[in-house]
Amino acid sequence: MERLQKIMAQAGVASRRKCEELIVSGRVKVNGVIIQELGYKADAARDEIEVDGKKIARENHVYFLLNKPTGYITSVTDPQGRKTVLDLMEGIEERIYPVGRLDYDTSGLLLLTNDGEFANRITHPRHELDKVYEAIVKGRMEEEALIRLRQGIELEDGMTAPADAVRLRFNEKSKTTLIQLTIHEGRNRQVRRMCEAVGHPVRRLKRVRLAFLTLEGVPEGGYRPLTAEEVTRLYAL
Repeated sequence: MERLQKIMAQAGVASRRKCEELIVSGRVKVNGVIIQELGYKADAARDEIEVDGKKIARENHVYFLLNKPTGYITSVTDPQGRKTVLDLMEGIEERIYPVGRLDYDTSGLLLLTNDGEFANRITHPRHELDKVYEAIVKGRMEEEALIRLRQGIELEDGMTAPADAVRLRFNEKSKTTLIQLTIHEGRNRQVRRMCEAVGHPVRRLKRVRLAFLTLEGVPEGGYRPLTAEEVTRLYAL
C-alpha cells in the first residue's frame, strides 16, 4: 500500500505536488469513489485509480535533457497558443512533462520525464542541486555587485541563499558583462531579479548546467535521453 499521490506520480500523471492538488480538488477516484484525503493509501496492483475519469497505469519511466531555445514556455499546454517545450520533443510516445521551469525568454538545460518521484526530488529545495546560469547583463558588473550576489539578495519574497557569482568578461562594444551564477533555489525569475537588484538587468540568460549534467553534444532545440547511470546518480544526490 502506498500513498495515492505517490502512485499517481509513478504512473506519470504529474509531479507528486501536482498530484496532491488533483486529489484535493476532487478529480481522483479509487474504485469509483472520489478521494480527497492526501494520506489515503491504495494498492496500485489491485485498485482502479482514475484521474478526470481516465484510468491510470504504470508507465515505463523515461528521462530527457532538452536544450531549450527562447520563445518556448515550460508547460505541457498553453491557453494562449504559444509554443511549449513539448513541441520540441518529437517522436516521444510517453506522456512527459517538464521538471521545474525555464522562463519564456530563458534558454538552456531543462529535464523532462514521466517519473513524478524523480521530478519531485529534482525540484525539492532541500536537495540543493546546483543550477548554473550564464547571464549577459547590462553594464560593467564590478566586484561589489558580485559580492552582494554571493552573500544573498533581499527580494520581495525573502532573502536568497548565497550564490556563486563569477565575472567572465566585459564587452566594451555592447557595454555588457557575461557572468556565471550558481544557485540552489528555484524561485520565479530568480536570477533576473537578483541581477536587477544589484543594478544590472539581464539581457540574455541561459542555464548551462544542472548538478553534473551539461549541454555538451545537445544543439539548441535538441534533446537526448538520460542514461541509466545519470538517472541513478541524480537519485543519489
